[in-house]
Amino acid sequence: MLHKILKIVAAILSILGIIFLGRIIAEGDDEIKAAALAGDTSIVDPIAIVSYIILGLVILFVVVFVVKNLFTNTAGLKNTLIGVGAFAVVLILSYVVSSGDTMKYKLQDGFATEGQSQMVGAGLTAFYILIIVAAVAMIFSGVKKVISK
Repeated sequence: MLHKILKIVAAILSILGIIFLGRIIAEGDDEIKAAALAGDTSIVDPIAIVSYIILGLVILFVVVFVVKNLFTNTAGLKNTLIGVGAFAVVLILSYVVSSGDTMKYKLQDGFATEGQSQMVGAGLTAFYILIIVAAVAMIFSGVKKVISK
């Protein structure tokens, strides 16, 4: 039953997407750009709405099926919680290690605050830590494969 409903919804969204794409192609780039400069986005809005609906449905289904799988597979739940915990530790450690920069950085709405600067630094530090962990994991995996052969 659910499979049939999903097929019908997918078909409807596909047909709407094709129709709206045809409208955009028929209108042409120059007319769309001129209309957008004048503030009229009525040609592009329908396909954007269909895209947002599809994105929302995909995110919803991913979340639902991931949560469903987590609760039906308790071993997977344990591993997931360990991974989430490790990621949270990396983020917290990165935030603690980072400090706000006293230099003023120009933003669109003014200058970045010390807190914003610390968050950027924490994000970069977390990125570097995760890159190193990924590289070590790949090297370890490659060495393990070579040794086991």
